[in-house]
Amino acid sequence: MKEIFPGVFKEGNRIYTDALVPGSVYGEKIISNKREWMAERSKLGAAILKGMKELPITEGSIVLYLGASTGTTISHVSDIIKFEGIVYSVEFAERVFRNLTDLAGLRKNIAPILADSRKPEQYAWVEECDAVYVDVAQPDETEIAIRNANEFLKKDGYLFVAVKSQSIDVTKQPQQVYMEEAEKLKKAGFSILQITDLEPYERKHAMIVARK
Repeated sequence: MKEIFPGVFKEGNRIYTDALVPGSVYGEKIISNKREWMAERSKLGAAILKGMKELPITEGSIVLYLGASTGTTISHVSDIIKFEGIVYSVEFAERVFRNLTDLAGLRKNIAPILADSRKPEQYAWVEECDAVYVDVAQPDETEIAIRNANEFLKKDGYLFVAVKSQSIDVTKQPQQVYMEEAEKLKKAGFSILQITDLEPYERKHAMIVARK
C-alpha cells in the first residue's frame, strides 16, 4: 500500500485512510486499521482516484465543509487531519444532521453546525480555515463557495467546489458548466489549480480546486 498524499494510501484502484477511531462509518472495509475510501460514496475520494494532483488537507488542517450530509467524506477528512485539526461541518437538513452529530460524538475533531451555507453569518464564530470544501448541489453553489471563502479562508488557502452540472443548468453540456463555474472563481480572484471530471464515480460532476 503506497502513501499518495499525507494520510492517504492507495493499493490498486482503491484508496484508504488511517482509521482515527475503530470501526466502519458507512459500510466501508477496514484492512489493518485502514479504512477504504469508497469513491462511489465520496466526491473527494473520486477526485483523488481520477488524478487530483494535490490534496492540501493534512494533519492539523482547519477545514470548513459545506454540505456535510451524514459525514461520509468528512469521516475521511477527520482521519487525515487527526486530533490536531478540526473540520467545521455545516449541514442544513435536520434529518441527516442527527447522523452527523452521532459521528462527531465519536470523532472529536468534527464540529457539526446546523445552518444554511448561504448565510455564513449564522456561523461567523468559525476561525480562519486552511481549506473550504463545498458540496451543496445548488444553482448558486459557486457564489456560496466564494462568499464563504471570502469570509473564512486564509490567504493562500484552498477552495474545493464539487460541481453537479445538472443542479446548475440542465440545458448545457457538463464541461461547459464546469468551465463557466471556474470562470466565476477566476473573476472573484481565485487561481484555478485543477478541474477533475468525476465520471464514472459521479455522473456529470467535477471537482474544482482553486487557491485564494
